This record gives sequence, structure tokens and C-alpha cells, in this order.
Amino acid sequence: MGTRIISGIIGIAAAFMIIMYGGFIYMFCVTALAVLAWQEYVRAFAEKNIMLPLWLGTAAVISLVLSGSGGINEHISFFMPAAALVMTVFLFRMVFCYEKFSPLASGIGFTGVFYIGSGFHYIMQLRLGFTGHLLAAGGIDIGLYLIWLTLIGTWASDTFAYFIGFFLGKHKLCPLISPKKTIEGFVGGLIGTVAAVSLAGWYAGFPLWSMCFLGVLVAVVATLGDLVESIFKRYTGIKDSGNLIPGHGGVLDRFDSLIFTAPLVYYFYIFFYKYLLQQIQ
Repeated sequence: MGTRIISGIIGIAAAFMIIMYGGFIYMFCVTALAVLAWQEYVRAFAEKNIMLPLWLGTAAVISLVLSGSGGINEHISFFMPAAALVMTVFLFRMVFCYEKFSPLASGIGFTGVFYIGSGFHYIMQLRLGFTGHLLAAGGIDIGLYLIWLTLIGTWASDTFAYFIGFFLGKHKLCPLISPKKTIEGFVGGLIGTVAAVSLAGWYAGFPLWSMCFLGVLVAVVATLGDLVESIFKRYTGIKDSGNLIPGHGGVLDRFDSLIFTAPLVYYFYIFFYKYLLQQIQ
């Protein structure tokens, strides 16, 4: 546990500097993490003799992630055209290389590219997509605030669930998928996430009830994201996706929840806050 805590502190410090700096450094780091995650995904399924196209997938992941590096535009988004192009390329590869690239490999490959590429796309979009937009409370940059809100909520969910489950956990949550997860840990993560997100939202002037609601959603979605990666690992027979981060495993082990919570917070802000709350007001 000591190694996990130390590497976590170092990771948070590095994340703080990269996020606060933003710009090209942030773009490069998010893209690099996505590429490493794809490589872990490819290695995992190689354990089942399912050989995925490493370099084609890398190019596809990069295109999806970088499509989130521009500002929000109401009239055009490059994500769906990029996703459609990726799907087309994978299907064409299946047709022309059917002896080496089966429909199973094509489906698993596209799933991995979309799973990783879309998650890191929104991690990119949250920070860089709202440049020049400020919150009324304190003049905080919206993008900077949203990425920290996402990270705080996700880390709270993981941290509270881990420690509450470690000390108090008795009843298994999903024993066939993740034997160490407990109902007590999930409840602890839920309470901790609601508290953390509500506090961060209050600081920025968001209505408390909306932040409590978001906290519940983040806790649930973060847990589901963790379970999705657990299924991948259980199916391929690996313990960790990698060993990049001491005590935490690989990129997918650390970002499995964030891949799901980033698009959640993004669309919560776009659709729920900007539209519904303004209508109420």
C-alpha cells in the first residue's frame, strides 16, 4: 500500500503541473497516455492469440484523441467523422486481409480503439475545448474547472471505495468480475464522491443539488468503468494491464474509470447545466 500511496502522490503532482499548463504539453501527454493504453490492450488480447493491428490502431486512437483538441464548435465536430473513418478502415482491413484479420479481431480491435480513443478524446476536450470560456463565479476557466471536477470526483470514488472496502468490506459487489470489490466499498466511494464533487461545485457556484446528482452519477459510472476493464483482464487472463505506475499497474488500470467519467461530466455540463438549469432560472 505504501508504494501505491507514494506513486499516487507523485502522479497527482505531475497531473497538476500538466493540467495547469495546458496547451501543447497537455495535448501531447493525453495522446501519449492513450497510445500506451492501446498498446496495453493489444498485449492483453495477444494472450488469447487475438492479434490486433498495433500501428493501425495507434493511428486510429491518435486521430480520435486529437479530434478533441480543438475548441467547441456548434456546427461541426471531428469526432464522429474520425470514428466513422476508423470503423471503415477496420472493416476494409477485415475484407482484404480476412485470412489474418478475422471478424472477431476486427470487432475487438474497433471496440478497443473506440473505448480508449473516445475516453481520452473527452479528457482532451474537457481541458482544451472551452478555451476563453469563464465561469461567472470567480472567473474560473471552464475547461480547467471541468477537468479538475472530473478528476476529483473519479479519484474520490476510487480512493474512498478502496480504503472503505479494504477496512470494512465484507459483502462482494461483483465476485465473478472483480473479487476484491465490496458493497461497503462502493457505498463509501459513493458518499465520498458526492461530498467531493459537491464541495468542488459549491466553490464554483453550481447549485448544490445538481452537484450531488453529478456526484452520484460519477460514482456509479466510475465503478462501471472499473468493472469493464476488470472483464477485459479476466477474459485475457492478466492481472494488470501493465507495470508503468508502481502499485497501480498500467495506464488502463489507472484511467479505466476516467475513460467513462470524462464524457459523463462533459455532457452533464453541455446538456444538463447549460440548458436545463438556465431554463429553470
